[in-house]
Amino acid sequence: MSRVAIVTGAARGIGAATVDALVNDGYRVVAVDRCRDIPEVPYALATPGELDDVVARHGESVLGLVGDVRSATDMRLAVETATRHFGRLDAVVASAGVVAAGAPLWEISDEAWDAVWSVNVLGTRRLIEAAAPTLIGNGPHANGRIVAVASAAGSLGLRRLAAYSAAKHAVVGLIRGVAMDLAEHGVTANAVSPGSTRTPILEASARVYGLESGEAFAAQQPIGRLLEPGEIAAAITWLCSPASSAVTGADIAVDGGMTVS
Repeated sequence: MSRVAIVTGAARGIGAATVDALVNDGYRVVAVDRCRDIPEVPYALATPGELDDVVARHGESVLGLVGDVRSATDMRLAVETATRHFGRLDAVVASAGVVAAGAPLWEISDEAWDAVWSVNVLGTRRLIEAAAPTLIGNGPHANGRIVAVASAAGSLGLRRLAAYSAAKHAVVGLIRGVAMDLAEHGVTANAVSPGSTRTPILEASARVYGLESGEAFAAQQPIGRLLEPGEIAAAITWLCSPASSAVTGADIAVDGGMTVS
């Protein structure tokens, strides 16, 4: 029987690439996205049409679901949808994330701080707490998997992005703690920390620094180029596979060497 995953932030960027990669690896996927803007986030979020496009290219292997990762009700619905529609749930990928603020910490509004933390950290928590009972219930030999998309910002300090950097540090810590909670149940939990990747978030970050485009960030990475979403998705897909069974509590850097030095 095909394995089943939930991916949040699935309408574009790393989330959409992860849906593609998981389907190519034999998964069926519930693709979840908010599909509407957040006032405190200074760029447009994904649209219903973008989520529809992800679903359309995979036919019956992908089911789209509009939901907010900050809502416990929505995340429980995602788990119920996976088990009802596809008959099981084996892995969850917390890919939804936003960047906001773009100023020194003392100039960041509470609303902007809350937007960054609620999506990146609370959203990861909501998905995990909704899915964990089902993954545990599958039994200790079922290869249950939890993967969260953190960031190179989760191990670095980034000028004018203190809220985002702090939130991604928190995601890594959350995953490490969850990995310990789940170890006895045979469910692994890991983070993937991308470097500068060709996504809408990168373009938003470029505006924070007054840059014309995200291409300027290629200079931060020793490999000398931006990463593609599919490269991050490949690592996520491996972490969702039985081959990663000995890896838990890890923060996997997929950053072109950005955090090496």
